[in-house]
Amino acid sequence: MANADKRVVKKAGVDRRISVKRIYEKALRADGTRVLVDRLWPRGVNKDRAALHAWLRDLAPSDTLRQWFHAHPEAWMAFRKRYLKELARPESADELGELYRLAGKQKKLTLLFASKNERYNNAVVLKDLLEGMRKPPTGTGPGAVRAGRERRAERMPS
Repeated sequence: MANADKRVVKKAGVDRRISVKRIYEKALRADGTRVLVDRLWPRGVNKDRAALHAWLRDLAPSDTLRQWFHAHPEAWMAFRKRYLKELARPESADELGELYRLAGKQKKLTLLFASKNERYNNAVVLKDLLEGMRKPPTGTGPGAVRAGRERRAERMPS
């Protein structure tokens, strides 16, 4: 990770506050920027009550992975590892870049999820990623997102 990229992650994790919260909880001013990171819209929540700034549905785990984890909640570390591999795919690059941008720009960022499991869910993994966990997966930092965009731009026919 380049030094500039480390500063963005450090700034997002140390100087900025990132939290996770169930979308069913009441929206508060203290939440700051509210970002839903689930693929499906949560049941029983209308858009006004959600008070979202962004919905990054492509950052959610695949349906296959989500269903597997629901059946095997004890396999948190395996889920986490598989989810990080999914985030390293090119299809996640744009929304992952948007998440890094929001984290670097906002004083307070709240990642919203619908799961009943408040301790182990995809929003927790994203929070760890933004806060610069010990071993970020290859290809998921802000520099990798930028490089992916540049590679796609180079492939575009003129």
